[in-house]
Amino acid sequence: MTKLTAQDSALARPSSSSKLGPDFFNRPTLTVAQDLLGAILVRKTKTHLLTGMIAETEAYVGEDDPASHAYGGMTPRNKLMYGPAGLAYVYFIYGNHYCLNFVTEPEGFPAAVLIRALQPLAGLERMFENRGSVKNQAQLCNGPGKLCQALQIDQKLNGISLASNQLFLLPGNSSVQIANSPRIGISQGQDRKWRYYIKNNAYVSNLKGASR
Repeated sequence: MTKLTAQDSALARPSSSSKLGPDFFNRPTLTVAQDLLGAILVRKTKTHLLTGMIAETEAYVGEDDPASHAYGGMTPRNKLMYGPAGLAYVYFIYGNHYCLNFVTEPEGFPAAVLIRALQPLAGLERMFENRGSVKNQAQLCNGPGKLCQALQIDQKLNGISLASNQLFLLPGNSSVQIANSPRIGISQGQDRKWRYYIKNNAYVSNLKGASR
């Protein structure tokens, strides 16, 4: 196991009051999606501490959002989106990668925020190992599937509380400049500019489509 620095140790053993709890997530999804930018995502495995600053998110809101998994109603796959705020919703897509979402809003209303990109902070050596042939730090976590691979996030964490010891969030930089655009990789709902990212951040998933 990599020896932790003092800063890493503080991240690994936060007080329960310092974690972003259910009240943070039990708010309008568009607000949460923006407030998550700059926050620190912490993933603790048995052997490693992997952390990153959230640089990009996307919001999915309600059964009338044509890009949402909840479009048309509840299914076995999307039922977590109807659950209490502050849970991780992890799903497998395109047959090759996982995506990490945070459930938002009051129980019974389907909404979630997709985490699209992180700026890696701690555990980079392990992240490079997890990502295989990637050599560029900016490409470690600049996409939803990439960050899940780098941080060892898979369906075993589906439904876990974001106040757990394996996966949690800490407040970070609240003064970031936020930009927005249409969501990426969807064919419907493109009029809803619910992709949010830190302006001028080199770690977002689609620099070409981001205003700088």
